[in-house]
Amino acid sequence: MQLGPDIIAFLMAVAFVAGMIDAIAGGGGLLTIPALMAVGVPPVAALATNKLQSTFGTGGAVFAFARKDHIDLRRFALPAAAAFAGAAGGAFTVTQIDPSWLAGLVPILLVAILLYFLFGPRLGDEDRHSRAGPPLLVVTALLIGAYDGFFGPGTGSFFTTALVAVFGLGMVRAIAHTKLLNFASNLAALIIFVASGEILWVAGLAMALANIAGGQVGAHAAMRFGGRMARPLLIIMSLGLTAKLLSDPANPLTALILSRLS
Repeated sequence: MQLGPDIIAFLMAVAFVAGMIDAIAGGGGLLTIPALMAVGVPPVAALATNKLQSTFGTGGAVFAFARKDHIDLRRFALPAAAAFAGAAGGAFTVTQIDPSWLAGLVPILLVAILLYFLFGPRLGDEDRHSRAGPPLLVVTALLIGAYDGFFGPGTGSFFTTALVAVFGLGMVRAIAHTKLLNFASNLAALIIFVASGEILWVAGLAMALANIAGGQVGAHAAMRFGGRMARPLLIIMSLGLTAKLLSDPANPLTALILSRLS
């Protein structure tokens, strides 16, 4: 599938904003996936291309946190391997699904993740006593990794919430290890999608560059101004892009709703 320069420019703009929001609050995939589908990219190719650009972003974040010694590789090596395995299974599953069925499922998943961002918990900065041991951490990484391979948006927030609320990490350490687990799941899904031939390389690499640049801007903005505006901006943009998907009468979910109303 060939995308024109104007479409790629639009996708880069969305990826820039997504990278900026990801650096502040997470959830950039809530913008990039519906944006890809809104310009006509098939569902599996949209997920695959999004995974290419997001892998660059999480990889850069892991490198940055590791340089500052915020990542405990001994404790998180096995959970990272579990996230990798889960994502590989999730990505393989999504390549086997009927694309028309997936096109109807994506808007439902987007709205569900938006509700999580609206009503999800606000987390603290200090380390606390862990409520669970290493086995549950491995299982948690496996399950969230599987979700990331299958769909993806909100994965970082899910990891961070679990690491703070269940495993006792403070916010900074939770975010650092979230990036490690998310990079492992992104990499596994990317390998599966490369093998399936679903990735739009030109668009994906262009979006990756924009995503990295947006991440740098977002990180500096978060340090200077805080992240209060990130969630409202994320929610407004994602709702708009999701509405664009559902405005297409050919979308299976829209067609189903219209058939019930007629």
